[in-house]
Amino acid sequence: MSRDNAGVYTAAKKDGSLYYRASITHKGKHISLGSFNDAEEAHRAYNQARLLLRDPKCGILDYHEPSPLPFEKWVCLVNFRDNGIYVVNPVYIMHKMFFYYLSPTEILKFDADELFFYSSHKIMRRGNHYFAADYGLQVNILNRYGIRSYAVEGRDYFFLNGDILDFRSSNLSIVNRYIGVTREVKRGRTIFRSRIHVRGNYIIGDYASEDEAAIAYNKAVDLLKFKGSKRNYTKNYLEHLSKEEYAAIYSRVKLSPKLRVLEF
Repeated sequence: MSRDNAGVYTAAKKDGSLYYRASITHKGKHISLGSFNDAEEAHRAYNQARLLLRDPKCGILDYHEPSPLPFEKWVCLVNFRDNGIYVVNPVYIMHKMFFYYLSPTEILKFDADELFFYSSHKIMRRGNHYFAADYGLQVNILNRYGIRSYAVEGRDYFFLNGDILDFRSSNLSIVNRYIGVTREVKRGRTIFRSRIHVRGNYIIGDYASEDEAAIAYNKAVDLLKFKGSKRNYTKNYLEHLSKEEYAAIYSRVKLSPKLRVLEF
């Protein structure tokens, strides 16, 4: 690999064809700007990065197409210039929070303590759902808050300020945490109803606490498997309970008699 001009290096692919890599060093940090088929385009990317790192008046929203730099790299450079921390993902750090830019107009907000995770996990969008690649899997980012992947916004959880891109913990209100459990009002008091799907929805029972309803669901799963159900139900996991506490609730919760007469 030989150096052609400032910030541009020539490299060869396995088939022997050439391409050009651009990079820049700023405050002792060596930053790759990407690979290009054209040496002039690589040099323009270097010059754009150099100007961006030197001009504090140029912000993220000053980005416009066409640009030799991709938008994600633009965000990374502005954040590094302003905050002195280089993050490979399009993150801009604020006081006690940070923005994650999927585009100039699609901006996710997170608490500062999530920075370690999202500095190394890239966010993707599929439909209206946001995922992070983690150990080869696409994990719904709501799962990090205890919200199930198939939970319904406006029923199982709420964005308190109405901004569905604001994932700060103070903005998320989780109503229904567990599989098969919903919070409802019955005769003026709050109850937790547990349901399970067996050739239709069956009410397992109404319970005074969310933990009881979640464990009743697990107990219903055990009963159905004992009776011969082949369905692969996912159980609720209540990590805050000891084995003894879980067993005590499990033994006392009662299930609907309708479940006991089901046959498979």
